[in-house]
Amino acid sequence: MVRLLIYEDNEKLRKSLKLLLSGMSDITLLNALPNCLDVKQDTRFYEPDVVLMDIDMPGMNGIEAVSLVKEISPDTHVLMHTVFDDDDKIFNSLAAGADGYLLKTASPMDLYSAIKDVQSGGAPMSPGVAKKVLESFRKPEKTGEREMVDLSPREKEILLMLTKGYTYKRISAECAISIDTTRTHIKNIYTKLHVNCGTEAVAKAIRLRLFQ
Repeated sequence: MVRLLIYEDNEKLRKSLKLLLSGMSDITLLNALPNCLDVKQDTRFYEPDVVLMDIDMPGMNGIEAVSLVKEISPDTHVLMHTVFDDDDKIFNSLAAGADGYLLKTASPMDLYSAIKDVQSGGAPMSPGVAKKVLESFRKPEKTGEREMVDLSPREKEILLMLTKGYTYKRISAECAISIDTTRTHIKNIYTKLHVNCGTEAVAKAIRLRLFQ
């Protein structure tokens, strides 16, 4: 069961999200709020597993709120849900600690899958966002660091799928393996890359240019 907290200032969309997600048997909708001005108190009070976070909200934007959620509860997963697909918004969200980035053009089932996936440790991203990440967030690698990453062919295959924004379910289907096996591979990838989550793994893979 996923304990979900929503921040969305658009009243019509907020009501639609409440209607959609409160009807899911494996999601407990804690609340759907129009702003994140009290995000610290909200995080302490509701103790959400996942926060669905809009970016453009009155008083405090969602990017600022991400870092505050993580400050209070590092284990809470934050999935950005926004109309913005520009590089700065994406980078700043990930840098603040967001675990995934989904555009509002995503279908209801894609949104539901992303919530479940981020709760499981995934880093779901809309395909267009994943492409921008691949294109935009490249940094020079440290000398010899790429050679120190000893990933197996299967681990490299799965890491590449993570950089494309694939969910655990899709990775499992593409590789013809169980979700538990996928999780084991991803855990090993995190260990070898010295990272703690999917977002960090994707960022490091891009920085080290592991797929060039």
